[in-house]
Amino acid sequence: MSSPSGPIPVRPSLRVGDVELRNPVALAPMSGVTDVVFRRIAARLGAGVVVSEMVASGELARADSEARLRAEGGGLDLHVVQLAGRNPAWMAEAAKVAVGSGAAIVDINMGCPAKKVVGGHGGSALLKELDLAVRLIDATVAAVEVPVTVKMRLGWDETSIVAPELAVRAEAAGAKMLTVHGRTRAQFYEGRADWSAIAAVTSAVQIPVIANGDLTTFEDAPAMLTASGAAGVMIGRGAQGRPWFPGQVAEFLATGLAPDAPSVDDQRALALEHYDGLLGLYGRDVGVRHARKHLGWTLDAVAASVGTPIPPAAKAAAMTAPTPEAALAAFDRALDELQWRAAA
Repeated sequence: MSSPSGPIPVRPSLRVGDVELRNPVALAPMSGVTDVVFRRIAARLGAGVVVSEMVASGELARADSEARLRAEGGGLDLHVVQLAGRNPAWMAEAAKVAVGSGAAIVDINMGCPAKKVVGGHGGSALLKELDLAVRLIDATVAAVEVPVTVKMRLGWDETSIVAPELAVRAEAAGAKMLTVHGRTRAQFYEGRADWSAIAAVTSAVQIPVIANGDLTTFEDAPAMLTASGAAGVMIGRGAQGRPWFPGQVAEFLATGLAPDAPSVDDQRALALEHYDGLLGLYGRDVGVRHARKHLGWTLDAVAASVGTPIPPAAKAAAMTAPTPEAALAAFDRALDELQWRAAA
């Protein structure tokens, strides 16, 4: 275990409206990643809050089966659904559906940079239409009694940093928390997130602000909090293959001690739990395709924890196998090879 120098600026818990989070470390909503099985594992292992994959509001309102899977929250003590869209009526209706299915918080996506989302004028495209963004918040807040939160980026590009203005207007519209990714849409995921730029948002509002972007190590968390002045942190890609990482970051912030990564056997067990859950959630044929990237990320995480690189061929075999049986056999062979290399 390691100890950082100096105090760690963190709240032991965090309130979102009338909902109290057990700690200020959140698992970010990630399409194709934060399925309900992954979220259940991350929550069990200590994440303060976990957020669903982004759900298209119109599709959820129309009871689309895939949208309902994305919004699934069975087995979670605290269920948060993130909605995307640009039609206030659909946002309101989808929020009602989400709450009717158990959501305790509804989050609005105003930060997704994906071309498909932005092409439909949703996600971070709303950073160019602040009046519409506020109407979406107004409609969602009016539709449900649970807290409504907003996730955004700094702006569309470096010439239009609108996050502080949107934050003030979102708070006035009734939003109870904001999450800010420290990049513009134009940056996608290039370069480094600018945590200090988030400070302009935290100083502009009274509601909690969560900082997001590039948190991949324990030391990143206090640095992000200090630079941003935020009340908490959100972990996205840093949790891929590591559902245990948000809980460990929360422990680090609370104690100043960096926990060791789970053992190889424990990481294998978590991966198998997730794999089996995906087959149950999506069915065998679709589930095996959804699970491939997760096996790859798990092998990367195990490799990092034992200090040796994963052989590309071993990783590829696990990720391209056509059946669950073949995939898991290849996964086990890759783990065995990692352990053998680490012990050599």
